[in-house]
Amino acid sequence: MKSNLAFTPHDIPPQQGRRILITGANSGIGYEAALELARRGAELLLPARSLAKADDAIARIRREVPHARLTPAILDLASLASVRSFAGFISANFPGQSLDLLINNAGVMAVPQRELTVDGFERQFATNYLGPFLLTALVYPHLKPLPGTRIVTVSSGVANQAKIEFDNLQSERVDKAMFGAYSQSKLADLIFQLELQRRLTAAGSPILSTGAHPGYALTNLQTSGTAGVVPLSFRLVEMILKPLASQDAAHGALPTLFAATSPKATPGGYYGPNGFGELKGHPVPARIAPAARDLSVARRLWTESERLAGITFTV
Repeated sequence: MKSNLAFTPHDIPPQQGRRILITGANSGIGYEAALELARRGAELLLPARSLAKADDAIARIRREVPHARLTPAILDLASLASVRSFAGFISANFPGQSLDLLINNAGVMAVPQRELTVDGFERQFATNYLGPFLLTALVYPHLKPLPGTRIVTVSSGVANQAKIEFDNLQSERVDKAMFGAYSQSKLADLIFQLELQRRLTAAGSPILSTGAHPGYALTNLQTSGTAGVVPLSFRLVEMILKPLASQDAAHGALPTLFAATSPKATPGGYYGPNGFGELKGHPVPARIAPAARDLSVARRLWTESERLAGITFTV
């Protein structure tokens, strides 16, 4: 299926003069997105869980873009204290309304059994959703209130099979860590992206909240939480799907880049690949599951997220 958008990296507008914060840019689609944005002239803040990981990503980008403006930092989204510390780093080093784009990309997947963070949250919920929620709330005052400023949240196609279980957000009632918790966390991302745009619109803000999912991109995400323990059923599905329906990380980054930079991206727009099952292809508007459009769930999730993160997020 051919997209009438046919978006490629060549369609990314010039990014000179723009300062971009992207999480999880040391590998996978985050790295590929950062590389393309650097090629177009953006200044990039590239936090990772260690300075070594951030510095390694910077070294690889500079091999391709020697004069890229890149800043490393430490950020572990599974730790609320780390998120707050990183926000302090932003305030100290880039004070005021200094950011043009926030891309919430980092994530973890396929944790084989229920695992709690230092704050007592299920690891995938914390890393994929609650940490980014807190980060967005803390960074929001640093975003330029101008047309062109965006907040991009990366979800997943598996959000279509999920539901928000408020009595099981931390897999405390039913342990569904391997994939159920991941699906719920990515549905939460999608709900957050849409609710954030509603609040931005209500406040009259020119900032856009957009979202994307990469389809079936071959990255280290599929085994990021497994510690080498991958079920046979998952390995068999991978063996079947990989040659037929997967794409590399560079192509998987295109929906994110479209959501982040294309003048055709709309407020609250959500983008994914245009191929069969939204697994691979050029970025187009993606399917939004009915569960993600439930306004009562969105409002309740926002309130619960504020409580869990210990912050009031007012747009």
